[in-house]
Amino acid sequence: MSRMTVSRLMIGAAAVALLFAVRAWAEEADQPAPTPDQPAAAAPEQPAAPPADDKGPPLPFHTIEGYGGGGITPFAYLVNPGKEDCLWGKPAGALTYVNARQKDLAAITVSETLFARVELSYGGDRLGLGTLPADIARFTPLSIEENDVWLHNFNIRALLVKENDCLLGFKAPAITAGVQFKYNSDIEHINQELHGVLGDIGYRHSSGEDFTLIATKTFPELLLCRPVVVSAGLRLSEAADLGFLGFGDTYHATFEGNVAWLPRDKVLVAYEFRQKTDPYGMIPNGAGGYLIGPEDNWHAFDLALIPSKHSTIVAGWGLLGNLANTRADNTWFFQYKYEF
Repeated sequence: MSRMTVSRLMIGAAAVALLFAVRAWAEEADQPAPTPDQPAAAAPEQPAAPPADDKGPPLPFHTIEGYGGGGITPFAYLVNPGKEDCLWGKPAGALTYVNARQKDLAAITVSETLFARVELSYGGDRLGLGTLPADIARFTPLSIEENDVWLHNFNIRALLVKENDCLLGFKAPAITAGVQFKYNSDIEHINQELHGVLGDIGYRHSSGEDFTLIATKTFPELLLCRPVVVSAGLRLSEAADLGFLGFGDTYHATFEGNVAWLPRDKVLVAYEFRQKTDPYGMIPNGAGGYLIGPEDNWHAFDLALIPSKHSTIVAGWGLLGNLANTRADNTWFFQYKYEF
């Protein structure tokens, strides 16, 4: 692991610690000051009853980009929302690892929900480039010094319609709109090392925005008298491979959705689909393959265990198709998420 990678991990960990520290400070500031009739040290005459634990299950978990959902697609439900009359919900954080055969991905994600209506989240994603630097040196007179790229996702999602609110005479699904601000901190330098080759196939920016609209509905007894959760939505994006290869200058609309089933209170299984487009052209390697190939639709299958009201453990398997110069089928991933 390079010094630069270690530094970035340290910066990411510091950002997580700062988020939790700010939240703790805000909660402390919200506590009422003691009055003259009730000194700070005075004990109540009767012991207060412990507050009821009304926290629901720690679902959804975090996508690799940081917002609430499955592994690769969103739910309309917000993460750890808390009560509507409280400014702060409680934060959540997750660590995710994805083994995509020749490539791998590690993600650090955190989220905080305000007034049970607005979800703020961050996802720091490091993609290991695997054999791509060696293939560039092998098939071209060029080379790159990077072995990984970092994609930073700053997300905000708003719950527009609560589930089961009356909408056009029907019980509505939950509907959430979101914006992702994405920044790839390495792709511009890679393009310079390649003498602008990425620009020739459509690369224009190292940053971009995604816009999402997602609806989710739970059917309490749809399958074997157990809950089924169905989500579907649209995304507008200029990103190539989520932004790991940068951003073009034309928005494309794609579909994404998921179906989740809870066969037991502490077990969830899910299928996810994320449509992909080809915002860039392709770069053949001259040997029947690609240095930058076409994008394929993503499929993922998840198994989540819920050991407590605060944590989820997720394992999954995916078919991600072509990823730059290699296939990423038979991908597997693991996530641990904790809600405070």
